[in-house]
Amino acid sequence: MTKYFKIAYWVFTVLFCAIMLYSANMYFNHYEMVKGFFESLGYPSYLIYPLAILKIIGVITILSNFNKTLREWAYAAFFFEVVLAFFAHYMVKDGAQGTAVVAIILLLISYLLGKKTGK
Repeated sequence: MTKYFKIAYWVFTVLFCAIMLYSANMYFNHYEMVKGFFESLGYPSYLIYPLAILKIIGVITILSNFNKTLREWAYAAFFFEVVLAFFAHYMVKDGAQGTAVVAIILLLISYLLGKKTGK
């Protein structure tokens, strides 16, 4: 049974990390579009590049598992990021909170399966 949990852990973790890397890629390669989104949500545009860099660092931290404490912090940071994204989209009623909900679900499943499998 543990084998299936490990497989599920990696599937959910890779899917979550793919969403975060896609988002970071959008921040770098489509800055003007993302800047418009940030401004419509009420966030300052100077957060775009630092947030993209931190997403990449967080993904590396989660996938490499070289330090369990840093990994916990990365999961916590991602949790706050996607929860805040959900509420930002919800408050402006732009209908784009679906991706944040998917990210929250993937994140929670990844984290809980990681705890169960000892990752």
